[in-house]
Amino acid sequence: MCNFIKFAQRNTENMERIILYLRTPAKSGEIKVRLRLTEGREVAMFHKTGIRATPADLAKFDIDGRLKQRVSVYNYELARALEDEIRYMHEAYANMKEKGLDMTSDIFEKEIADLKNPKQAERKAAGQTLVQRFERFIDESFRDGIICELRYKHYRAVLTKLQRYLAINGISQMSPAEFTEDHILNFRLFIFDEYKYVDKYPKLYKDCNERNKPKQRLNLNTVTTHLKKLQTFFNELESRDEIIKSPFRKIGTERKKAVMRTMFDEPYFLYSTELQSVMNTNVPESLQEVKDAFLLQCALGCRIGDFQSLSMENVSVSPEGIAYIHYLPDKTRDGQDTNVEVQTPLVRFALEIVKRTQFNFPVTKYPCGQNGYNARIKTLLRICKIDRKVPVYDDSIKDNTYKSIHDIASSKLCRKTHVDIMNKVQVNIYAAGLHKEGSGAVNRYTRMELKDRFALMCTAFGQAPYKADKKLKIKKA
Repeated sequence: MCNFIKFAQRNTENMERIILYLRTPAKSGEIKVRLRLTEGREVAMFHKTGIRATPADLAKFDIDGRLKQRVSVYNYELARALEDEIRYMHEAYANMKEKGLDMTSDIFEKEIADLKNPKQAERKAAGQTLVQRFERFIDESFRDGIICELRYKHYRAVLTKLQRYLAINGISQMSPAEFTEDHILNFRLFIFDEYKYVDKYPKLYKDCNERNKPKQRLNLNTVTTHLKKLQTFFNELESRDEIIKSPFRKIGTERKKAVMRTMFDEPYFLYSTELQSVMNTNVPESLQEVKDAFLLQCALGCRIGDFQSLSMENVSVSPEGIAYIHYLPDKTRDGQDTNVEVQTPLVRFALEIVKRTQFNFPVTKYPCGQNGYNARIKTLLRICKIDRKVPVYDDSIKDNTYKSIHDIASSKLCRKTHVDIMNKVQVNIYAAGLHKEGSGAVNRYTRMELKDRFALMCTAFGQAPYKADKKLKIKKA
């Protein structure tokens, strides 16, 4: 039978309780002292004190931490050591609650160690932590033109997720060199299921806009995209000899292939007849703005980020009387030696939308959310009875399911629709200059004059050619 000696320190200002548990059958010799902090049924953390004492010495202390009555001879050093350890435990626990950290024994021990060795903690903090170095990398990359403003925001989003992951695990002061392949794998799981931590650690998400709070499990491609940005950072550190080897290169070939993989569903898009149906369907006034934005984006084929930035300053008229938009794609701007504009002719229905709306589409400001652009696109297609089912991969069952387009549509559908419609008239997938590739097909198309592109697009979208003046008025034949 094990003998249990229990020692407790009560603090009137705290609800937690610290208990000394000694599990040993020995009645002589020194034993290791271990303490346990509890609060209710949810918190139970152990602390290895490093103290060694005899059962006889420990027996002189009562459950409240004081010497038993009529005890005059006792181990003074033991009393002081226990008092110090308990004080550190209370303080560490308070810090953990303030930081919103996970209540684990490992994190508890680290917090206690930092309190015991403040100079060591200060020295560690004096050097750049992983978060600080990653933030510096992002800022310098943006400053030097390596990444554009949009990618800067994407990198900052990864930084924020990393901060939360480190805080929850009590390793915020970690240096880049301390970040291992195991941390990568755990961080990956955290990104997938971050929505589970929002309610558990409200302090970490208090400054986060409601629409930006994780609400569901992220898809594989998004997670991989986040990891690739972190990988780029560690590659930079390795090239600068700030770390010996990137933790991503320590994962192993096969595991890395699995961890960094992407998976794309079979592409879906609107047929030309379906797009015509959207054009010809009368919709409620509340959806007219969405309809205009959706049709125009389909006609232009640009990404939502580029579409949001368009204004009348992006519209020009060629000497042949062809109205067109021109812009530098935000996504492919980085690292290019030349700034090559995308020039997309405006077919007749697109020109009419531009003239009427002046690119004023407040609905596109917030693509996501219950009332965002993507949600309203779904409503628009539902009203237009675009209900054709398309295969969508379901990771939970490892197989395709079939869903109506109006249930899964988003602004990405516009770009896919544009490319498909252009393909239908024997125009290469890169026809609109939307991708940068070194293929002969691209080169052939880029040598085409604007008027030739215009003719192809009119055929593709079933629109009559026109000539416009500088004020975008269509000239009479």
